[in-house]
Amino acid sequence: MRISLNTSSKWYDRIWASLIFFTRLPWWRIYQPPRDSYRTVIEHWPLTGWITGGVTAAILYWGSMLFPFAITVIIAVAVRMLLTGAFHEDGLADFFDGFGGGGINRELILTIMKDSHIGTFGVIALIMYELLLIVSLYSMGPYYAAFAVLAADPYAKLITSQLPLILPYARAEEQSKSGVTYRQYGVWQGVSLALQGLIPIALFFIFSGVTAHWDRLIFAPCIVMYFLYYFIRKRIGGYTGDCCGAICLLTELAFYLAMLTIVL
Repeated sequence: MRISLNTSSKWYDRIWASLIFFTRLPWWRIYQPPRDSYRTVIEHWPLTGWITGGVTAAILYWGSMLFPFAITVIIAVAVRMLLTGAFHEDGLADFFDGFGGGGINRELILTIMKDSHIGTFGVIALIMYELLLIVSLYSMGPYYAAFAVLAADPYAKLITSQLPLILPYARAEEQSKSGVTYRQYGVWQGVSLALQGLIPIALFFIFSGVTAHWDRLIFAPCIVMYFLYYFIRKRIGGYTGDCCGAICLLTELAFYLAMLTIVL
């Protein structure tokens, strides 16, 4: 079931809804947007990455002046998970549990993904992801790691936000695990999304000093996104919130791995 493009919420309601939905900061104490706004949260998803990426980058850079960098990276990753309530990591675990345990059975995959219990595939996926993330950031050093997170966090969310445009929701709307299904956004919302995700990338290239092989950083996440899109389209014919969370983290990780091929 597709959500109507019509919404009575204002632009600032949509921003507040995104901040409340994608972070665990107490924004709701300041302002309560109408419920209809939560159907548009993906339209400002990269903007929330400015906050989570900014805080993580600040810890990576300035924290390294107080602690060994290995400890700083672990603290930074832990703080980001606290900021988001491990929302995307939960999606990653459910994604691998569903597709790992469900085989080619569409209904079984969706049932497993909706189950709140974590399975073997989910545990292994989380361990491998966190190890790759921590080692990647550590290998860059404080300077490049901070710049990379500032750029990659919003950029990965921008790429993943294309999913509701190219795939239908895989379940009936009322079966959504989070109680929210994303509407299909229009041209102006797409332009806004692009600016939210691309401005940090532009600033990254201007101030980080990374100019060689810039195409790797742009296209590596896109390639990962395409193969995951193709995979879930073939298996379940649509997307879920867990798919969005998993793709967001994996495309971001692709950015860091591509970054390592440049700075090392």
